Amino acid sequence: MNYLRLLFYCCLLAVGLPMSAQQAQAQDLSAYSSQTYYYKGDTLRYRLLLPANYDRHKKYPLIVFLHGIGERGYDNNAQLLHGGTMFLRDSLRNKYPAFVLVPQCPSTATWAPMILKTDSNHRIVSGTYPVDGEMPTPTALLNRVLDSLLASGKIDTKRVYIGGLSMGGMGTYYLITRRPELFAAAFPICGAGNVDAANRFAGKVPIWIFHGAADAIVPAEASRAYETKLKALGADVKYTEYPGVGHNSWDNVFVEPELFQWLFTHKRNR
Repeated sequence: MNYLRLLFYCCLLAVGLPMSAQQAQAQDLSAYSSQTYYYKGDTLRYRLLLPANYDRHKKYPLIVFLHGIGERGYDNNAQLLHGGTMFLRDSLRNKYPAFVLVPQCPSTATWAPMILKTDSNHRIVSGTYPVDGEMPTPTALLNRVLDSLLASGKIDTKRVYIGGLSMGGMGTYYLITRRPELFAAAFPICGAGNVDAANRFAGKVPIWIFHGAADAIVPAEASRAYETKLKALGADVKYTEYPGVGHNSWDNVFVEPELFQWLFTHKRNR
């Protein structure tokens, strides 16, 4: 069994079956427009939420949110299962107006390159996360979409933020490692990555890391290692670990009262 399929089965055990198109439609997510990007035979599907009370004469921050492996697919709906309604809250949209970009990774790919070793209980015991070399196709396409949005004149290019859960947390680490000049802040949730490469974004991208202490899929040690490394590098890092919480620590993050306030206080200097 290859590592992608194994990780997929692990996440099914942790969070249940992926959301079907019917389930997605049952939620009020129609404010997200459905978009498709094509490039040289490859396709990236994504949803885009406009800022509340959108004014086309203004520039707005952009939040990129990366889903986990259970929401991969081709329906352009499932990626909104976790977090989609959070960005629709009036209390957040009105106070922190921003574009929200939620791409969908195809079923056969991941946001970040990874080679995982698991134990008999499907718990990740070690992982290799290459940061150099060719990007996974969906991530490369996402970068093209980002560059296009940034060139549109509608985005405040000094206020581009990224976050993600599980596989999306891994993608968050990967992208801020590869493009530290782009992001003003990041919030990976129950993710993992190449800690040895943390120096590439340390001091450039403030980061708030989240993890459940009882995570049985991606051990909290992965986030703890980043916190230790980044503190040693003198980086701007926060770490929140939820005692007794398993892999679905995103449920806690989505109700963190200070997350958006923290996120929007950060702005790139150039």
